Amino acid sequence: MPQLLTNNAADFTHTADKIKLLGYGEVNLNLGCPSGTVVAKYRGSGFLAKKEELNLFLEEIFAHATTKISIKARIGKDEPEEFYKLIEIFNQYPIEELIIHPRLQRDFYNNKPNLQVFEDALKLSKNPVCYNGDIFTVQDYNALRTKFPSVETYMLGRGLLRNPGLIGEISQGAGVEKSLLKNFHDSVYHAYQKEYYGEKNVLYKMKEIWFYLISSFADSEKYLKKIKKCERLSDYDIVVSALFSERELVKTGSPLQQTTLV
Repeated sequence: MPQLLTNNAADFTHTADKIKLLGYGEVNLNLGCPSGTVVAKYRGSGFLAKKEELNLFLEEIFAHATTKISIKARIGKDEPEEFYKLIEIFNQYPIEELIIHPRLQRDFYNNKPNLQVFEDALKLSKNPVCYNGDIFTVQDYNALRTKFPSVETYMLGRGLLRNPGLIGEISQGAGVEKSLLKNFHDSVYHAYQKEYYGEKNVLYKMKEIWFYLISSFADSEKYLKKIKKCERLSDYDIVVSALFSERELVKTGSPLQQTTLV
């Protein structure tokens, strides 16, 4: 699903109309990005601090909407209490789905998701709610399913970068295969080589991926150090090939419960 990051209603509407022409029936508004450069412009989770402006923005985009609109949001910028005013704003509009990452902007990805605020969101929201945040294992997922049995949809992000086979583990009880990780790596790697000019740019992007993906491999710290030191793709290829051939995957559990993953 296409996601837009903006605080300009006219820009949102214009772009959403263009996206509809491509065949999409839903557009997602990003009110969750915690990046400092984004927040400084009052976009992403930074927009949450401007509640009057946010309300006017939502009023305009829903008044001119030609597609369904979903929202991905954090619970506030600085304090958890901000959420209770935000949910009043969100409840004024027919949001297709409210995807909540129960962290503050200032948390970035530190601390723990605020599950109390998320529980309150389930009680207060007039729109369907989806959970997002810190689902890295089957056990993480099942703990949330037990705590929030009414939640029908979950969004996975960083968990899929750590383990691209996580959805299969959750939905089918199947353990991840090394070949799946290799195919995932190779697809991303080749796409970056086509998209970015220069070896350094490709290496920079791949090192970001390995920050997450390395946790799927047992006893792999020395390989990550070597990847970080790589300055040429030829050196990178040698290290990654050795990692896949020499290291086994971390074993994970696979209890199964049914839900929808997005």
